[in-house]
This record gives sequence, structure tokens and C-alpha cells, in this order.
Amino acid sequence: MKPRKPVIGGKYRHSKNKIYQLLAVATHNETAEKYIVYQALYDDFRVYIRPYDMLLSEVDHFTFPLVYI
Repeated sequence: MKPRKPVIGGKYRHSKNKIYQLLAVATHNETAEKYIVYQALYDDFRVYIRPYDMLLSEVDHFTFPLVYI
């Protein structure tokens, strides 16, 4: 199975029915590890990061359960 590619600006629904918008793919300046930057589209609109591989993993429903909407 080919990995998913995140959609910058795309909206994703979490398994708990909350909606988030993907803002960017960031790169750690020392390790070069990639991160997903996303924002909650509810309550206080907090901004979060997660390792890029968590979004693309096949066990996505457990580690980063977002579905593109």
C-alpha cells in the first residue's frame, strides 16, 4: 500500500468527530525529522504538531486517527 500524502490546507476529521486543518509540513532543524503542523477548528483553535510518519502509518487509526474530509 502506497503511503498517503498530506494535503496542506486540507481538513481532517478525528475519530472523536473533531475537525482539524493541516497547516504545514515542518522539518526539525537538527534531526531533519518531518512533522505535521495542524490546527483544531473548534474551541480555542490550538495548533499542534505530530511526527509525519504517524500521519502516514498504516496503524493511523490508533496513533493519529484523522480522515481527510
